[in-house]
Amino acid sequence: MNGTGNEAGPIWERTVTTDHGQPLAAVYPAEYPLLDPLAAVRRPGDPACDVYLTGTVFLDIIFTGLDSAPVRGTESWARGMGSSPGGVANMATALARLGLRTSLAAAFGDDMYGDYCRDALDRGEGIDLSLSRTVRGWHSPVTVSMAYEGERTMVSHGHEAPPPEEPAPSCPPPARAAIASLVPGSREEWVTQAVGHGSMVFADVGWDDTGRWDPADLADLEHCEAFLPNAAEAMRYTRTECPRAAARALADKVPLAVVTLGAEGAYAVDGRTGETAEVPAIAVEALDPTGAGDVFVAGFVTGTLAQWPLADRLAFAGLSAALSVQEFGGSLSAPGWVEIAAWWQHAKSYDDQDPSALRRYAFLDRILPAAARPWPLRRAVPTIGFRQA
Repeated sequence: MNGTGNEAGPIWERTVTTDHGQPLAAVYPAEYPLLDPLAAVRRPGDPACDVYLTGTVFLDIIFTGLDSAPVRGTESWARGMGSSPGGVANMATALARLGLRTSLAAAFGDDMYGDYCRDALDRGEGIDLSLSRTVRGWHSPVTVSMAYEGERTMVSHGHEAPPPEEPAPSCPPPARAAIASLVPGSREEWVTQAVGHGSMVFADVGWDDTGRWDPADLADLEHCEAFLPNAAEAMRYTRTECPRAAARALADKVPLAVVTLGAEGAYAVDGRTGETAEVPAIAVEALDPTGAGDVFVAGFVTGTLAQWPLADRLAFAGLSAALSVQEFGGSLSAPGWVEIAAWWQHAKSYDDQDPSALRRYAFLDRILPAAARPWPLRRAVPTIGFRQA
């Protein structure tokens, strides 16, 4: 699959590669297939695509191992550095690594950065890019992320991609789900189209730089199955002082309201049934939080499409996000099923987690493969200057 749009149809097989893009033929043998979390619910005639999403792909350059924030007028040296596709690629990669058939519509620059990001997503992660396009003369957006003290500071540069020279492909395609990043005060026509195709729409939102925090600015929520803001965003939009109260208020506007609570975990309310769930966070040593929110959403979407109970979905999303912050980079920090299985085996064998919290994850025994064979996921490494051999 080369993402040019000339294929007969998307190919949903994962091609594992080295950091230089070369295939590792023996790493993922045919007798050990990628776990399909939706195997029990797939039916003839279902859409070929599990999840559709669109947005801007950035090249992320990540510096880690900084002792403190950069100080004006000085030079700081980082002990670690890597690069990976960022922006909407964080979510797309997290979905694909959990075994969901993922379609991404995005613009790529025709520079080296664009080539690197496209190759990492297409050949490296098996994401269908047939609805994406390469824009001549447009340079890829870039974000430099500096991780320190469990937080990050980012500097970005880029220009909006120009309109396509030819009509854009019809989109979105039929899919089980679509993920939208809401922009306050703006409507996305494709969201309405996705609902018309039968897709469940999951939405998150960014910080409102206008300071309005007006719920009326989130008009597309009326089309959404779930809304997943963080605690600060949820409280501002609902004018509440408690994230749990904010989730209950949001459940009046959307069937599923999920509020992430940072180190405290997450809280969810099902507006249809009144069911609530709260799951504590897993204790991990965080290296880089970049993309953790995207991984959380991917985990929750996976559990929802697989029709898991609400509390299991919430726990799985939190676990996926927790595992991601132990690696640096946004997209390439996302865990796969083998890593989740390895964590679960370790957690059951050692006492470095709260036993009451671990009981929340007993459902993993029903989901994970009986045997886990380690294999190297592609990670964020300083390879943007390398060309494929």
